[in-house]
Amino acid sequence: MLLIDNEVVERVLDMRDCIAVQETAFAGLLTGAAIGRPRIDTYVPCDWDDGYYRYGSVEGTSDGILAVRLKSDILVWPRAGEKAGSEQKFCTQPGTYCGLVFLFSTGNGEPLALMNDGHLQHMRVGGAAGIGTRLLSRQASRELCIIGSGGMARTFFDAITAVRDIRRVRVYSRSPANRLRFAQEMSERSGIEVVPMDTAREAVRGADIVATCTDSMTPVLEAEWLEPGMHVVALAPRELSAAVVDRFDVKIQQGREVLPMPETERFRKGISGSPGAYVAGTQQEQERLPKPKQQRIRTEDWPIYTDVISGQAPGRVNDEQITFYYTVGNWGVQFSAVGGLVYRKARELGLGRELPQEWFLQDIRN
Repeated sequence: MLLIDNEVVERVLDMRDCIAVQETAFAGLLTGAAIGRPRIDTYVPCDWDDGYYRYGSVEGTSDGILAVRLKSDILVWPRAGEKAGSEQKFCTQPGTYCGLVFLFSTGNGEPLALMNDGHLQHMRVGGAAGIGTRLLSRQASRELCIIGSGGMARTFFDAITAVRDIRRVRVYSRSPANRLRFAQEMSERSGIEVVPMDTAREAVRGADIVATCTDSMTPVLEAEWLEPGMHVVALAPRELSAAVVDRFDVKIQQGREVLPMPETERFRKGISGSPGAYVAGTQQEQERLPKPKQQRIRTEDWPIYTDVISGQAPGRVNDEQITFYYTVGNWGVQFSAVGGLVYRKARELGLGRELPQEWFLQDIRN
């Protein structure tokens, strides 16, 4: 069994391969070669009186590998004046995080690998943006707008520029220093002109593709900013308002992340982005949690990625349509596909730390 850290993941995982392996795995959903279980979270009061502990898990399988992704987070929701600010998370202390991916062989049940999820998570989400961009954006797209300048913005940049011949990128984030740093770094790394913008409106104007990659709890786009022919991809639904969604002519969701269970006193939906969560704590402790808002994006009737590639639903049919790809869904399948690719490359190159298999097997029937 291999222990694979973020350094190894970053060394072996190329964005083009990350996109391709996910597309293959998604196609397997049509035949039963791949399948995943939606994410379920558990919320428990924590040591911070303005936060909550959240454990989350998701699983999926493709190409002979099953992945289980686990996260252990403390969540806090600082406010910006009277408005909701951004969600912050950490493990143990601000600046450290705990996310793990376990891989198992579906051939014989063997535990194959345990890896950090940090770089893998950024790559699989960025890869999803690339999948949707290739599916729905105009092939002649040359101008990219990115709102956000963190780790996800970097992998969105890599994925979108991998599938389209982007000539210029405009970036906006609330921090002038961060957007300038992002522009300098990505321009040097890619050879593409990257320009920091003073406002989101300036960044969006004239773009062929608009990507939002922020931790904002409130919308970052305005409906009147959207122009004919644009393609939009968002990291999270909270970044978009209902008015923006109404402007989209074509709306495709990556997959169905639906939990067919009714809400109860202890099982709730829509808390801080959780599709479904079991909630512990007294009524007073639960007041720390952000209140679920009315869904801005209702996707129940939207076609999904496999509908488009199988011909059951159209994608973009003309250059004037405004298209949107919603990267929610198929998360477990993504972790199995991308995690499996990392595992095989690490094995091939002799990377990672070998852990004795006997540490993970036992002779007591469970």
